[in-house]
Amino acid sequence: MSDDEIQELESQFPAVSGVAFAEARKRVLASGQSVMQSQDGVLYEVFPDGRQIVVKNIEPPIVVEPGTVFHLR
Repeated sequence: MSDDEIQELESQFPAVSGVAFAEARKRVLASGQSVMQSQDGVLYEVFPDGRQIVVKNIEPPIVVEPGTVFHLR
């Protein structure tokens, strides 16, 4: 596989993974189970009937520029 082919596959990953996660969420809710969802620094448990229960406050997401390197301690 060439570098260009690998790059093309990598560029498709965000869209494909987003569709996969949305479908998985839909299947879980359809089976009667709840899912966890974060929004605006809050973690919620979401139920099939649409109810949301606050689980806890969390750190809001950070925007990361492509190519950013993180060093873990």
